[in-house]
Parts: sequence; structure tokens; C-alpha cells
Amino acid sequence: MTDIRRIPHFIQGREQAAEDGRWGEVFDPASGRVAGRVALASADEVSAAVAAAEAAFPAWAETTPLSRARVLFRFKELLERHADEIAAAITAEHGKVLADARGELTRGIEVVEFACGAPHLLKGEHSMNVGREVDSWTEYAPLGVVAGITPFNFPCMVPMWMFPVALACGNTFVLKPSERDPGPTLILARLLKEAGLPDGVFNVVHGDKVAVDALLDDPRVRAVSFVGSTPIAEYIYARGSANGKRVQALGGAKNHMVILPDADLDQAAGALLGAGYGSAGERCMAISVAVCVGDKLADAMVARLKPMVEGLRIGPGCQGDPDMGPLVTAAHRDKVRAYVDSGVAEGARLVVDGRGLKVPGAPDGFFLGGCLFDHVQPHMRIYREEIFGPVLCVLRVPDFETALKLVNEHEYGNGAAVFTRDGDAARQFAHRVQAGMVGINVPIPVPMAFHSFGGWKRSLFGPLHMHGPDGVRFYTRLKTITARWPTGLRDPEFVMPTMK
Repeated sequence: MTDIRRIPHFIQGREQAAEDGRWGEVFDPASGRVAGRVALASADEVSAAVAAAEAAFPAWAETTPLSRARVLFRFKELLERHADEIAAAITAEHGKVLADARGELTRGIEVVEFACGAPHLLKGEHSMNVGREVDSWTEYAPLGVVAGITPFNFPCMVPMWMFPVALACGNTFVLKPSERDPGPTLILARLLKEAGLPDGVFNVVHGDKVAVDALLDDPRVRAVSFVGSTPIAEYIYARGSANGKRVQALGGAKNHMVILPDADLDQAAGALLGAGYGSAGERCMAISVAVCVGDKLADAMVARLKPMVEGLRIGPGCQGDPDMGPLVTAAHRDKVRAYVDSGVAEGARLVVDGRGLKVPGAPDGFFLGGCLFDHVQPHMRIYREEIFGPVLCVLRVPDFETALKLVNEHEYGNGAAVFTRDGDAARQFAHRVQAGMVGINVPIPVPMAFHSFGGWKRSLFGPLHMHGPDGVRFYTRLKTITARWPTGLRDPEFVMPTMK
């Protein structure tokens, strides 16, 4: 096993192997082989990373916003220069196709571009003469050491939703990426150092629940950002909040796409195919439910989708030009397959069955073909729970109001979309739907970096969304200063100060 790559931590500007010898396996999902071993941090190693960040904080906080922005500008240039290397690393450990990996990196770079505006983003407000010869202004102060705990499905983009904004605001950062595909984050760490980021300002610790709990319990960590499943999001929000931390935790999703009878069905079918099966459905914004208004529309939509799903090109993400690669691990593939079994057992009609897929040349890869269900009912597990795989469920409803009610009654409210030519119906949907991100003839309404990303209901724990304006609010504390420069002695005042 000596030839297997070992993936270390990154603390105080250098790579560090696990001290206690705890290692996890990292797979090549396309071949099913172990491709690397990742260090799993102990509580002491997490503490060392936090200590490095704490020591680096005073100098970094006093660095001017313009100087911090210039480091991020150089980091952006390096990301673009190394884009092929980073995309290949994502594909090798996650399994998504190269084009999708490049798209992920692009969306992450957009947040870096937003954070490069730190001198503007951190401008406060100023008021002259709030009282006689009294001025008042606001400042945005960094929190200190902050942490990010990120999922496997976007090993670069989701961390870059967090740390560029946090660093731009003057904080130092400890990242705990997913142990399933940790390699790409080390490339980001090396490029940040090359861009001129001082040692200790950005640190990476790999690990499992031991590392997560250590970050949540360490009093030096002032805030924690998380993206992942709802049960873990609830746990992180509760434990972090109980320890006095500021927490934003994005949880699961069950994103609906409502299709009205006047929609362009070819456009809607193409949107469903890409949004439902892109990245093998391992996206928190994937469309996993198509809500068709009327049986006639549903019949026509399923008839269009069936040959499209059957025709998906599935194979290793780094070979040829596939539409979809493998799932991230064998355990996750088997979990998704079990959901398909459950849907069949509960009586849904399995129109396309991808469970028996065999990929030529990759017999041991973690592949699962696209699955398409029709006549799904709201009580079924495949509708109620997040599947996070290439499974699309078609539900049939009689009218717009029933469709809207169905979406609003689901426990998740991450994203929702409507496909229609009716402007009034689209406006009503956008205004009334209980979801944090809404698409109108757009299947995956992920906000651009200068807006904020987040859902409603049990898709988000905490009041603030990620990146954009909410990201700046999350990583700063507002300070309001009131000042008077007296020109002479004044008599004491014993009443509440008011405008005079």
C-alpha cells in the first residue's frame, strides 16, 4: 500500500500528516479502487489548526481591505491558471464529469471575484450631526477564527462560498472538507499561499465526527458554516449555537419543478433531464420532483423523458464526453438503489430502471443508471426524503393551486421552479411558493455570487444565507461609533441624549 497517495492536513502554511495514524480511504469512483488515504484529525490536531488561525488573526484583521483583496485577486488568477488541474482532481475523487467539474470551479471563482470587492463591501455608513456637533458612523469588524464544514458534492465550490468572503472580511479560517474527496482543497490551500496569504490565515483539517465536534466545541472558533444533510445541519446548528457560536447550516432539499399545461414541453423535458441527472443527481439544487398539472401533460412529459433518460451517456468522468459519471462511493450508490427498491415496493411506476447498468471497461465503478418514476404519491419515501442520486419522480396534480400546495407542504424549501408561458401564473408562483430560491423557466436557480444562496424551512438553520450580502453580514460584527469633539467644558447631562 506504499504507492497509495496520502492526503495530509494543511496547517500554518504547510502540509502535515496525521499524528495518531488515523486514515480514511478515498476512492476513484469510476474504477471502485482505493486511490488515496486521507488523514483523519484528532481533537488535538484540530486545536493546532485553530491555534494557528488564532495567532494569525490580529495581523490579518489589521491588514487593509485593499491588501486583502489583492491577495484574492492573485488567488483568482491562480485558480484560472490551474483550472484543468483542479477540475481533474474533482473528477478523480468525486466522479462528476470534467465539464461539470469546470463549471463548479467557475461558480466558486465568481465568489472570489465578489470577495475582491472587500474595500466596497466593508464600507460603513456615516451621519453628520446626529446631535449638535455629534457624528455617528458604522464599521464592520471581523469575528476572529471561523470554520467551514463542507460536503462531498462540491469539493471546491462550496468551500469557496465561505472562505473568500470570510478572508476578505478579515477573519482567519479553518476548513474541514468532506473526507470522501479531500484532495482538491489542498490545491486551493497551496494556491492561497502562493497568492501571498500569510501562514495560518487558512488551514485545512480532514476528518470525521471527531474533527467536526472539536470545531463546534472550541471556544476560539467564533462562527461555523455548514452545507450537508438536514440531520447533520440540525446537529451542527444546535451544538454550535449551544456553545455560543454564530452558525449557518444549509441542510437537505427536495426541489420541485411545476410544469403548467401551456409550457414548452420540449424545453421543460430538456431542463428536467439536465437538472435531474447532472452530476448523477448529487446536487442540493437538483430537480428531483416534476409536478405535472393534468394527466395529459404528465403522459406527454413521461413519453418525452423516457427515451432521454434511457439514452444518457454514462461512464468515467475523465473519459470521452459522458452526461453522467458514477456516484461518489459504493455505500452511497447502494443507498440510492435502496430508494429505488422502496419506490417500486410502494407502488410507483418505474418507467426507467437504471439499477442494472453495466459500464464497459468499468465493472467495479460506483455507477447507477438514470431512474424515472411516474405516478408517485406524496406519502411515498421517494417523494418525502432527499435521495441525492439520479432518480426523478413525476407527480400528477389537477391544477395550479394543488401543485403550489404540494410544494409548500413539503418539509424542505431549498429551491423550486415553474415552467409556463403565463406571466401571471409565474408571478403568483414566485410570490407564494415557500422556497428560498425560485426559477421561472430556469430549472436550477442558483444565485450569482453577488446575491445570497439559501433555502427556507428545514433546508436552512440560522438567519443568514451564504455568500453575497448575507455572507458579509455573517462574517462581520456591526459596530456603531458616536463621537463628539468638545471645544470647551460642558455641564454634566443626566438625561437620555436626544437630537437638539
